This record gives sequence, structure tokens and C-alpha cells, in this order.
Amino acid sequence: MAVRVVTDSSACLPEAVAEKFGITVVDLHVVQTGGDRSTSGLNPLELVACYARQLERGGDDGVVALHISKELSATWSNAVTAAGVFEGGVRVVDTNSVGMSLGKAAIAAAERALAGDDLDTCAEVAVDVLDRSETWLYVHRIDELRKSGRVSATTALVSTALATKPIMHLNDGRLEVVGKTRTQAKAFTKIVEIVAAKIGDGHASITLAQHEAREAVRKLRDMLVAALGLVDPNEIDIIEMEQVLAVHSGPGAIAITVVMDAPSPTEETAV
Repeated sequence: MAVRVVTDSSACLPEAVAEKFGITVVDLHVVQTGGDRSTSGLNPLELVACYARQLERGGDDGVVALHISKELSATWSNAVTAAGVFEGGVRVVDTNSVGMSLGKAAIAAAERALAGDDLDTCAEVAVDVLDRSETWLYVHRIDELRKSGRVSATTALVSTALATKPIMHLNDGRLEVVGKTRTQAKAFTKIVEIVAAKIGDGHASITLAQHEAREAVRKLRDMLVAALGLVDPNEIDIIEMEQVLAVHSGPGAIAITVVMDAPSPTEETAV
């Protein structure tokens, strides 16, 4: 059999991709309360049931569990509780991440699982991808993040008063403001500068996840393509942001995920 890989819907993995690699995606909950929507994490019972099914399918070879950052949801701590039932059969990775950083890590782990690698190796590969990943978030308005408590009251107040377009960075699992601009155009220019500086002379895969920002995300992709000297615009993937993230990010939001390529054996030797 093979090690199984489990993630949640915050990974923004397209259904076809998850099916291709045999990744199980468990949906986080979107809750309607009056006229507002909020989200809630997966509880231990849900996760125990999920892991048990995957262990059965994988012949008890183990499960790698990659969930949304513990700073953004209770899912991770509930996953640790659930994993305790299986005496080492479930490896819960402390991802400190969300979005396609999780998705890419899940894909990498699943590739190794399909190749027949053991639980330790699959988990290590996922951690390596997470270590090479960075995520930024552009929000067109701050309202939804303010309501969700994902940003401080002071940041929300200043951003709202000045009508700024915040750029945020996921740092140790938390969203931190790294730039405030007055217009979308200036925000995109800043994002391109940040991404170009991150990649430098290296190579990376880039994914843009958008929510109700189809025209804007194509504009940002074109700017990145030009700045990075890419030949084919399709080298940068554009996907839909999952609702569980869109609820907090609001219309017009774009998440930018950069995963640096792993160094070649020659580069590692040189270092």
C-alpha cells in the first residue's frame, strides 16, 4: 500500500490535482450567521474519522496531515489530539502556513508516497517545501479581515481611515502588514518588487489565488511575467481562492505563493 496524505480546504488544491495525486482534502466549515459568514475548524472527531479511513486505505503505512496554521485555526491542535489515537500512525506537520504553500507541500508528499517512500520521508519532503515557501496577500478592502480578527484593530482602523490597499505576509503562521498603498496599481508594483527580490537569480513556482479579481489577477500575472523575464505567462498558475479563505479576505483579494526550487545536488555541495 502507500502512505496517505491529508490536507484541508485552506490548501486551495484544485479538485483535479488532489485526485491526480490521491490527496484527501477535508473541507473546513463556512458558517452562515445572520447576514454574515464565518469559518470554523475541523474538530477532533471529524479528524479521527478521516485519519482512520486513510489508514485503512493505506494499509496502515501512515498518514501525513498538513493543515492550516495553528495561528489561524484550531484545526492543527485538534489534529494533534486526533493523531494521538493512532500511536504514531499519523504525522501532523506544524505547517505555519495556508494556501498553496500547503497545496504544494501536499503534492510533494503525495509524490513520494506514490513512489513508495515511508512516512518519515513523506513528512520530511512536505516540511522542505514549506521551508521554501512564502505567501503574501493583497486585499482590496480590510473589512472582512477586521471582522475575522486576523489583523489588529489598529491596523484595520488605519487602513480603513486612509483607504489603503494592504499587502500582508504570512510570517510564522500569522498575517503581518508589509505594505500599504493608496491604489491597486501601486500595490501590484510593490508586490512585484517583493517577489522579484525573493526569487533573485533563482527559480520558483508561483501561484496566484484570486477571489472575484479575475481581471486584476491577470494584470498582476502580466506584471510578474515581465519583471521576472518569463517566456510563457502560464508559468504562473491562477486558481480560485477557496471560500474558507475568501470569507476572510473579501472580494478582490489575491494570494501570492512563491515556492523556491530546491537546490540542485551541485549547489548543495558547493555550499
